[in-house]
Amino acid sequence: LVSLLLIGIAAWGIGFGLISSFRVVGVVIAVGIFLFLIALVGLIGAVKHHQVLLFFYMIILLLVFIVQFSVSCACLALNKEQQSQLLEVGWNNTNSARTDIERNLNCCGFRVFYPNETCSSDCFRSHQCQPCAPIIEEYSGMVLRFVGGIGLFFSFTEILGVWLTYRYRNQKDPRANPSAFL
Repeated sequence: LVSLLLIGIAAWGIGFGLISSFRVVGVVIAVGIFLFLIALVGLIGAVKHHQVLLFFYMIILLLVFIVQFSVSCACLALNKEQQSQLLEVGWNNTNSARTDIERNLNCCGFRVFYPNETCSSDCFRSHQCQPCAPIIEEYSGMVLRFVGGIGLFFSFTEILGVWLTYRYRNQKDPRANPSAFL
């Protein structure tokens, strides 16, 4: 479900022109496909009572839990100063994201608007643009809390999946020989 949601959001973002960076979209789609394949491995392992597939599913799901839990906690723990520093580093290191932000939020520059710089927003023609930092910082805290909360929720569902896989992996296959343990 999460994998299909990631793929759908990436397609929606590029379809509506919100994201023009193919690198960002490619990473989101790759993560979605990876999660879909992992879920497929778990499903096939559960249907076939295949202990090796269930073991790999359990280990990979545990690793995904650790990464997702860490990122979620980091999103929830960032204060305003750290968010501002992170946004400025991201602003200075990516041209495509900068162009998308300027166009979508109708702002120019990060902290200060310089009329002699190029900008892709509509307000640039009238030279009445606001800097982008206050607009981005207004939404960044809310977005980080939302993403951190959703990530935390799904990370706990993943640890539940690891526990259920561990329990299910050690059960007998009802279609097999009743005296066999595989």
